[in-house]
Amino acid sequence: MKKVAILQSNYIPWKGYFDIINMVDEFILYDEVQYTKNDWRNRNKIQTKQGTQWLTIPVRQKKLSQLIEETEVTDVNWGKKHWKTIKQNYSKAKYFSAYQDVFEDIYLNNNEKYLSQINYKFITTICEILDINTKIRWSNEFDLLEGKTERLLGICKDCHADVYVSGPSAQDYFDEELAKREMIDVEWVEYSAYPVYNQLGSSFEHGVSILDLIFNEGPDAVKFMKSYTKDNFTNGKQCV
Repeated sequence: MKKVAILQSNYIPWKGYFDIINMVDEFILYDEVQYTKNDWRNRNKIQTKQGTQWLTIPVRQKKLSQLIEETEVTDVNWGKKHWKTIKQNYSKAKYFSAYQDVFEDIYLNNNEKYLSQINYKFITTICEILDINTKIRWSNEFDLLEGKTERLLGICKDCHADVYVSGPSAQDYFDEELAKREMIDVEWVEYSAYPVYNQLGSSFEHGVSILDLIFNEGPDAVKFMKSYTKDNFTNGKQCV
């Protein structure tokens, strides 16, 4: 059974994003859709002693219909600023030194001007750290159909997928009946019941960048992710 997931690229995503990547055979970065402000495309949260803090890549939105893949960075020094903040908050984390060189290189030597390419670099690097070997592709490799569900199912069919895997938010618009007619099963990821791990800060927060988990747990990070355990899904229902 071949499984495919299709999501927009996010900046240093949280652990649930990488669980989805690890649960499928092919992961499609779907950046041929409208860029939305105040979303996860160009920002994410880290943990600090005072609570969570946003890290935001400054981007230019020329028009409302602008696509994620068309979105450009406006400040060439964003990487230096973000890395300084990350070092200030994670230098005392148990495994920060083990991964410092990898992320420092990306932050200080990233000359990409498009947000999608920046996100791609972080996503693929983190996949390597987590030993995720899923094939990652771009939606612009496919002839996209009209209609939200039709587009997603069209990509699945082009990938010869038997199963479409998605986060719960897509349930608001995805037509499961259409998927049944196309003979593609649907599996919804449930994000609750993640185990707590060692984390700096006054109160625990699950919804932060996976950098937090990596710096605090290192090679044990996968023990706190769902995709490394069995029986994550029930077809057509949320995983438990």
